[in-house]
Amino acid sequence: MTIVGEQRVVIRNSHGENLVGILHETGSKDLVIICHGFQSKKERIPMVTLATALGREGISAFRFDFAGNGESEGSFMYGNYRREAEDLGAVVQHFREKERLITAIVGHSKGGNVVLLYASKNNDVPIVINISGRFHLENGMEGRLGKDFLQRIKQDGFIDVKNRKGKFEYRVTQESLMDRLTTDTRAACLLINQNCRVLTIHGSMDKIVPAKDALEFSRFIQNHKLHIIEGADHEYTLHQDELATVVLDFIKAARGDKNMSKHLQSCENRANFVKARI
Repeated sequence: MTIVGEQRVVIRNSHGENLVGILHETGSKDLVIICHGFQSKKERIPMVTLATALGREGISAFRFDFAGNGESEGSFMYGNYRREAEDLGAVVQHFREKERLITAIVGHSKGGNVVLLYASKNNDVPIVINISGRFHLENGMEGRLGKDFLQRIKQDGFIDVKNRKGKFEYRVTQESLMDRLTTDTRAACLLINQNCRVLTIHGSMDKIVPAKDALEFSRFIQNHKLHIIEGADHEYTLHQDELATVVLDFIKAARGDKNMSKHLQSCENRANFVKARI
Protein backbone atom coordinates (compact mmCIF):
# COMPACT_ATOMS: atom_id res chain seq x y z
CA MET A 1 0.00 0.00 0.00
CA THR A 2 1.29 3.45 -0.97
CA ILE A 3 1.71 5.85 1.95
CA VAL A 4 0.57 9.34 0.97
CA GLY A 5 1.60 12.39 2.95
CA GLU A 6 -0.14 15.74 2.46
CA GLN A 7 2.04 18.85 2.44
CA ARG A 8 0.99 22.49 2.16
CA VAL A 9 3.06 24.19 -0.55
CA VAL A 10 3.17 27.92 -1.36
CA ILE A 11 4.32 29.03 -4.83
CA ARG A 12 4.85 32.62 -6.00
CA ASN A 13 3.29 33.44 -9.38
CA SER A 14 4.61 35.91 -11.97
CA HIS A 15 2.56 38.72 -10.38
CA GLY A 16 4.12 38.26 -6.94
CA GLU A 17 1.06 36.52 -5.47
CA ASN A 18 1.33 33.40 -3.34
CA LEU A 19 -0.54 30.36 -4.67
CA VAL A 20 -1.43 27.80 -2.01
CA GLY A 21 -1.73 24.09 -2.74
CA ILE A 22 -1.70 20.63 -1.22
CA LEU A 23 0.90 18.11 -2.39
CA HIS A 24 -0.16 14.47 -2.08
CA GLU A 25 3.37 13.06 -1.82
CA THR A 26 4.00 9.40 -2.61
CA GLY A 27 7.72 9.67 -3.26
CA SER A 28 7.26 9.27 -7.01
CA LYS A 29 9.19 11.48 -9.40
CA ASP A 30 6.04 11.73 -11.52
CA LEU A 31 3.56 14.44 -10.57
CA VAL A 32 0.03 15.24 -11.75
CA ILE A 33 -1.23 18.82 -11.30
CA ILE A 34 -4.97 19.32 -10.71
CA CYS A 35 -6.77 22.61 -11.46
CA HIS A 36 -10.17 23.72 -10.11
CA GLY A 37 -12.95 25.56 -11.91
CA PHE A 38 -14.75 28.91 -11.74
CA GLN A 39 -15.24 30.29 -8.22
CA SER A 40 -14.00 27.00 -6.85
CA LYS A 41 -11.02 25.84 -4.79
CA LYS A 42 -8.69 22.93 -4.22
CA GLU A 43 -10.92 21.40 -1.51
CA ARG A 44 -13.89 20.85 -3.81
CA ILE A 45 -14.80 17.63 -5.52
CA PRO A 46 -13.51 16.27 -7.83
CA MET A 47 -10.06 17.76 -7.05
CA VAL A 48 -9.69 15.91 -3.74
CA THR A 49 -11.10 12.68 -5.18
CA LEU A 50 -8.63 12.67 -8.07
CA ALA A 51 -5.59 13.54 -5.93
CA THR A 52 -6.48 10.80 -3.46
CA ALA A 53 -7.04 8.22 -6.21
CA LEU A 54 -3.72 9.07 -7.86
CA GLY A 55 -1.96 8.77 -4.50
CA ARG A 56 -3.35 5.28 -4.01
CA GLU A 57 -1.74 4.31 -7.32
CA GLY A 58 1.62 5.67 -6.17
CA ILE A 59 1.43 8.84 -8.30
CA SER A 60 2.02 12.14 -6.51
CA ALA A 61 -0.55 14.89 -7.15
CA PHE A 62 -0.78 18.61 -6.47
CA ARG A 63 -4.07 20.52 -6.21
CA PHE A 64 -3.92 24.28 -5.76
CA ASP A 65 -5.95 27.48 -5.68
CA PHE A 66 -5.63 29.92 -8.56
CA ALA A 67 -4.93 33.55 -7.58
CA GLY A 68 -8.02 35.19 -6.08
CA ASN A 69 -9.53 31.84 -5.12
CA GLY A 70 -9.43 29.77 -1.93
CA GLU A 71 -6.33 30.41 0.18
CA SER A 72 -4.27 32.00 -2.59
CA GLU A 73 -3.48 35.71 -2.69
CA GLY A 74 -4.86 38.11 -5.28
CA SER A 75 -8.28 39.40 -6.23
CA PHE A 76 -10.94 37.23 -7.82
CA MET A 77 -11.51 38.16 -11.46
CA TYR A 78 -14.11 37.01 -13.97
CA GLY A 79 -12.64 35.59 -17.18
CA ASN A 80 -8.93 35.46 -16.38
CA TYR A 81 -8.19 32.37 -18.50
CA ARG A 82 -4.76 33.49 -19.71
CA ARG A 83 -3.67 34.60 -16.26
CA GLU A 84 -4.73 31.29 -14.73
CA ALA A 85 -2.72 29.50 -17.43
CA GLU A 86 0.21 31.61 -16.24
CA ASP A 87 -0.47 30.49 -12.65
CA LEU A 88 -0.37 26.89 -13.86
CA GLY A 89 2.93 27.67 -15.56
CA ALA A 90 4.37 28.96 -12.28
CA VAL A 91 3.33 25.70 -10.58
CA VAL A 92 4.84 23.58 -13.36
CA GLN A 93 8.09 25.55 -13.18
CA HIS A 94 8.26 25.26 -9.38
CA PHE A 95 8.06 21.47 -9.43
CA ARG A 96 10.42 21.18 -12.40
CA GLU A 97 12.99 23.02 -10.31
CA LYS A 98 12.39 20.34 -7.65
CA GLU A 99 13.34 17.70 -10.27
CA ARG A 100 9.76 16.45 -10.64
CA LEU A 101 8.44 15.07 -13.93
CA ILE A 102 5.07 16.62 -14.75
CA THR A 103 3.23 13.64 -16.21
CA ALA A 104 -0.19 15.24 -16.61
CA ILE A 105 -2.24 18.36 -16.00
CA VAL A 106 -5.90 17.88 -15.14
CA GLY A 107 -8.57 20.59 -15.02
CA HIS A 108 -12.23 20.59 -14.01
CA SER A 109 -14.76 22.96 -15.64
CA LYS A 110 -12.96 26.28 -16.25
CA GLY A 111 -9.80 24.48 -15.15
CA GLY A 112 -10.28 22.23 -18.19
CA ASN A 113 -10.05 25.27 -20.43
CA VAL A 114 -6.97 26.46 -18.54
CA VAL A 115 -5.02 23.20 -18.99
CA LEU A 116 -5.85 23.18 -22.71
CA LEU A 117 -4.76 26.82 -23.03
CA TYR A 118 -1.51 25.98 -21.24
CA ALA A 119 -0.90 23.01 -23.56
CA SER A 120 -1.49 25.19 -26.62
CA LYS A 121 1.34 27.50 -25.54
CA ASN A 122 3.76 25.01 -23.96
CA ASN A 123 4.60 21.64 -25.45
CA ASP A 124 6.09 20.34 -22.20
CA VAL A 125 3.39 18.14 -20.59
CA PRO A 126 2.52 14.89 -22.40
CA ILE A 127 -0.95 14.22 -20.94
CA VAL A 128 -3.80 16.74 -20.63
CA ILE A 129 -7.20 15.92 -19.14
CA ASN A 130 -10.13 18.27 -19.65
CA ILE A 131 -13.06 17.48 -17.34
CA SER A 132 -16.28 19.29 -18.29
CA GLY A 133 -14.60 22.28 -19.91
CA ARG A 134 -16.69 24.71 -21.96
CA PHE A 135 -15.88 25.00 -25.67
CA HIS A 136 -18.18 27.91 -26.52
CA LEU A 137 -17.12 30.55 -24.00
CA GLU A 138 -19.66 33.03 -25.38
CA ASN A 139 -22.35 30.78 -23.90
CA GLY A 140 -23.32 30.33 -20.27
CA MET A 141 -23.02 33.98 -19.24
CA GLU A 142 -26.64 35.11 -19.31
CA GLY A 143 -27.51 32.88 -16.37
CA ARG A 144 -24.96 34.66 -14.17
CA LEU A 145 -24.96 38.17 -15.65
CA GLY A 146 -28.61 38.51 -16.68
CA LYS A 147 -30.18 39.47 -19.99
CA ASP A 148 -28.70 42.31 -22.06
CA PHE A 149 -25.44 42.02 -20.10
CA LEU A 150 -23.35 43.34 -22.99
CA GLN A 151 -25.46 46.47 -23.26
CA ARG A 152 -25.47 47.03 -19.49
CA ILE A 153 -21.72 46.56 -19.07
CA LYS A 154 -21.00 48.98 -21.93
CA GLN A 155 -23.25 51.52 -20.26
CA ASP A 156 -22.05 51.13 -16.66
CA GLY A 157 -18.58 49.66 -17.12
CA PHE A 158 -19.32 46.74 -14.80
CA ILE A 159 -21.97 44.33 -13.52
CA ASP A 160 -22.22 43.28 -9.89
CA VAL A 161 -23.24 39.63 -9.59
CA LYS A 162 -25.38 38.70 -6.60
CA ASN A 163 -26.50 35.33 -5.29
CA ARG A 164 -30.11 34.21 -4.93
CA LYS A 165 -30.38 35.98 -1.58
CA GLY A 166 -29.27 39.25 -3.14
CA LYS A 167 -25.83 39.21 -1.53
CA PHE A 168 -22.92 40.61 -3.57
CA GLU A 169 -20.57 37.91 -4.90
CA TYR A 170 -18.22 39.52 -7.40
CA ARG A 171 -17.87 42.35 -9.93
CA VAL A 172 -17.52 41.75 -13.67
CA THR A 173 -15.72 44.58 -15.46
CA GLN A 174 -15.83 45.17 -19.19
CA GLU A 175 -12.14 44.21 -19.36
CA SER A 176 -12.68 40.87 -17.58
CA LEU A 177 -15.72 40.10 -19.73
CA MET A 178 -13.70 40.73 -22.89
CA ASP A 179 -10.95 38.46 -21.53
CA ARG A 180 -13.45 35.62 -21.65
CA LEU A 181 -14.96 36.57 -25.00
CA THR A 182 -11.54 36.89 -26.68
CA THR A 183 -10.23 33.55 -25.38
CA ASP A 184 -10.34 31.43 -28.54
CA THR A 185 -10.87 27.80 -27.52
CA ARG A 186 -10.86 26.51 -31.10
CA ALA A 187 -7.54 28.18 -31.89
CA ALA A 188 -6.03 26.81 -28.66
CA CYS A 189 -7.17 23.28 -29.49
CA LEU A 190 -5.61 23.46 -32.96
CA LEU A 191 -2.26 24.54 -31.48
CA ILE A 192 -1.91 21.55 -29.13
CA ASN A 193 0.96 19.34 -30.29
CA GLN A 194 -0.07 16.03 -31.88
CA ASN A 195 2.22 14.15 -29.48
CA CYS A 196 0.26 15.46 -26.51
CA ARG A 197 -2.50 13.05 -25.50
CA VAL A 198 -5.73 14.76 -24.53
CA LEU A 199 -8.72 13.23 -22.78
CA THR A 200 -12.04 15.04 -22.50
CA ILE A 201 -14.52 13.72 -19.92
CA HIS A 202 -18.08 15.02 -19.67
CA GLY A 203 -21.23 14.07 -17.81
CA SER A 204 -24.30 13.38 -19.95
CA MET A 205 -26.52 15.19 -17.41
CA ASP A 206 -24.34 18.28 -17.02
CA LYS A 207 -26.66 21.30 -16.65
CA ILE A 208 -23.83 23.85 -16.32
CA VAL A 209 -21.87 23.04 -19.49
CA PRO A 210 -23.79 21.02 -22.12
CA ALA A 211 -22.25 17.68 -23.10
CA LYS A 212 -22.33 18.72 -26.76
CA ASP A 213 -19.37 21.04 -26.01
CA ALA A 214 -17.27 17.91 -25.43
CA LEU A 215 -17.84 16.89 -29.06
CA GLU A 216 -16.29 20.16 -30.23
CA PHE A 217 -13.03 19.42 -28.42
CA SER A 218 -12.99 16.09 -30.24
CA ARG A 219 -13.25 17.87 -33.57
CA PHE A 220 -10.29 20.20 -33.15
CA ILE A 221 -7.69 18.39 -30.98
CA GLN A 222 -5.49 16.02 -32.99
CA ASN A 223 -4.60 13.35 -30.41
CA HIS A 224 -7.89 13.21 -28.52
CA LYS A 225 -10.10 10.74 -26.70
CA LEU A 226 -13.65 11.49 -25.56
CA HIS A 227 -15.38 9.77 -22.65
CA ILE A 228 -18.99 10.56 -21.68
CA ILE A 229 -20.06 9.42 -18.21
CA GLU A 230 -23.74 8.55 -18.43
CA GLY A 231 -25.94 10.23 -15.83
CA ALA A 232 -23.15 12.39 -14.36
CA ASP A 233 -23.72 16.05 -13.48
CA HIS A 234 -21.15 18.87 -13.67
CA GLU A 235 -19.57 17.99 -10.31
CA TYR A 236 -19.85 14.20 -10.84
CA THR A 237 -21.66 14.15 -7.51
CA LEU A 238 -22.75 10.50 -7.76
CA HIS A 239 -19.98 9.42 -10.12
CA GLN A 240 -16.74 10.23 -8.29
CA ASP A 241 -15.37 6.68 -8.43
CA GLU A 242 -16.11 6.33 -12.13
CA LEU A 243 -14.49 9.68 -12.87
CA ALA A 244 -11.35 8.69 -10.94
CA THR A 245 -11.18 5.34 -12.74
CA VAL A 246 -11.41 6.97 -16.20
CA VAL A 247 -8.67 9.48 -15.33
CA LEU A 248 -6.37 6.84 -13.82
CA ASP A 249 -6.84 4.39 -16.70
CA PHE A 250 -5.98 7.08 -19.26
CA ILE A 251 -2.84 8.21 -17.39
CA LYS A 252 -1.62 4.64 -16.78
CA ALA A 253 -2.25 3.58 -20.39
CA ALA A 254 -0.43 6.65 -21.72
CA ARG A 255 2.53 6.18 -19.38
CA GLY A 256 2.85 2.55 -20.44
CA ASP A 257 2.99 3.37 -24.15
CA LYS A 258 6.50 3.35 -25.68
CA ASN A 259 5.83 6.42 -27.81
CA MET A 260 4.54 8.26 -24.76
CA SER A 261 7.66 7.29 -22.82
CA LYS A 262 9.74 8.92 -25.54
CA HIS A 263 7.56 12.04 -25.41
CA LEU A 264 7.90 12.15 -21.61
CA GLN A 265 11.67 12.04 -21.95
CA SER A 266 11.50 14.71 -24.65
CA CYS A 267 9.46 16.96 -22.34
CA GLU A 268 11.94 16.42 -19.51
CA ASN A 269 14.93 17.15 -21.78
CA ARG A 270 13.24 20.31 -23.06
CA ALA A 271 12.54 21.47 -19.51
CA ASN A 272 16.13 20.77 -18.45
CA PHE A 273 17.41 22.70 -21.48
CA VAL A 274 15.28 25.74 -20.59
CA LYS A 275 16.35 25.47 -16.95
CA ALA A 276 20.04 25.33 -17.97
CA ARG A 277 19.64 28.47 -20.09
CA ILE A 278 18.02 30.30 -17.16
